[in-house]
Amino acid sequence: MKITVIHGQLHKGSSYHITNQIINKILSDDKEVYEYFMPSDTPKFCVGCYKCFNESEDDCPQAKKVQKIVRSMELSDIVVIDSPTYCYAMTGQLKTFFDHLGYMWLSHRPKEAMFNKVGIVVSTASGAGANKVTKALAQQMFWMGISNVIQYSKSVNASSWETVTDKIKGPIAKDTSKISIKAKAKVGKASPNFRLKFMFTIMRMMQKSNDWNMVDKNYWEENGWLDKKRPW
Repeated sequence: MKITVIHGQLHKGSSYHITNQIINKILSDDKEVYEYFMPSDTPKFCVGCYKCFNESEDDCPQAKKVQKIVRSMELSDIVVIDSPTYCYAMTGQLKTFFDHLGYMWLSHRPKEAMFNKVGIVVSTASGAGANKVTKALAQQMFWMGISNVIQYSKSVNASSWETVTDKIKGPIAKDTSKISIKAKAKVGKASPNFRLKFMFTIMRMMQKSNDWNMVDKNYWEENGWLDKKRPW
């Protein structure tokens, strides 16, 4: 079993520790984890050059960093993304990474490998807003073809993991056990939900009439998605 973990921040705070609990509790004899930290593994800001859309994702000025993570995601059974809550949103470092993945959204060139993966998104806050972050992360996954996403948000009432009380850590430990079991059970069985299939159909219709970006249209044609073949 392969797992890609993308941390939205470099420091190892509450979001990191909760994610780490989940990963450690996913029991597998052949577990292999690819782990990335923002901002050390973050590509530089997207400059809007459109090369990923109009030419190839490999022509992006930041392709070396971006594609290393993308390849890990493609190889993995489970993709985990966590982020602390910054001003009711994900970290800027993580958003910078997502800005580079627009080319692989459903509306452009989604990766076939993404449609049968399990996603887990985690966010914590010292106060409110963590649920907004997990919804935003799940939305990013959806547009990349992952609809089987487990969301976990938690207000820890503390600015560091060390100061989170045992009263809060106890339920978190139980929750992470449940999440790990649920995620592992979905591996090999995950498939797109109705909403994702419906959106894929809408994008398929759009690509059939696409006369503005032949890179995208050719991609859909080569995969057979404009005919009867589907990526699931």
